[in-house]
Amino acid sequence: MKATFRTISLSIAAASLFVAIVLNGAPAHAQTVQQIKDRGKLVVGTLVDFPPFGILDRQGKPDGYDSDLARLIAKHMGVTLEIVPVSGPNRIPYLLTNKVDMLVAALGITPERAKQVSFSDPSATVDQVLYARKESKINGIEDLLKFKVGVARASAQDITLTRISPQGTVIQRFEDDPSTLQALLSKQVDAIAMSTLMIKEIAKVTSVEPYDIKFRVQRLVHGIAMRRGQDDLLNWVNEFLITVKKNGELNAIHQKWLGIDFVNVEKPPT
Repeated sequence: MKATFRTISLSIAAASLFVAIVLNGAPAHAQTVQQIKDRGKLVVGTLVDFPPFGILDRQGKPDGYDSDLARLIAKHMGVTLEIVPVSGPNRIPYLLTNKVDMLVAALGITPERAKQVSFSDPSATVDQVLYARKESKINGIEDLLKFKVGVARASAQDITLTRISPQGTVIQRFEDDPSTLQALLSKQVDAIAMSTLMIKEIAKVTSVEPYDIKFRVQRLVHGIAMRRGQDDLLNWVNEFLITVKKNGELNAIHQKWLGIDFVNVEKPPT
């Protein structure tokens, strides 16, 4: 099992190295839809180390839910697409420094992030859950005071657990999801907070029989992010989302990568 998760960690490390190598393109200064059309190219930042939203395909090119969504945006806009791989920590800085026109990068809509960027209407949802051994007596957030809980540093689940956990809860932070999961398997922590999608990916390569989901920490709603002031582009993207939700194109991508129908939810307050 350790070897399996070492492989997962190495795969994500390779994706991160790929991000570091390619993140040196020319700035993308476009603020409006017309400027993007005049240029003939849409520049979008996506993750490549967060399956199934962002991965590298067998040819080493960006793929996943967000890449397919970016392709659909470019198709409806009538321009070519350039995908710029980004990482969790640098995705917002890359948008704010004009290296991309927008982010389609598994970015959860939160009040903190909304102070920096403008979010579209919801483009995907993912559940963050508390995951532990079956015998662990964890029924709700109030029980966490008795356990050590692991999270990926600066992740949405880290932010939420830090806010809602009882005072005195021990929260240990790790660099990424694989190392957080390995901490659970090696009993460094008693429980972890992680997305159901990541748990599903892990279950494809190893047994998770001794573990189960205790409760949902939050439902994270993803949005497409643009720079504040890109109102023309934001309005276009929201109209695009209305269209592809109605005609089934977004649901087809959702089914392809997440295995379930897209559920249209309200945009969280920011």
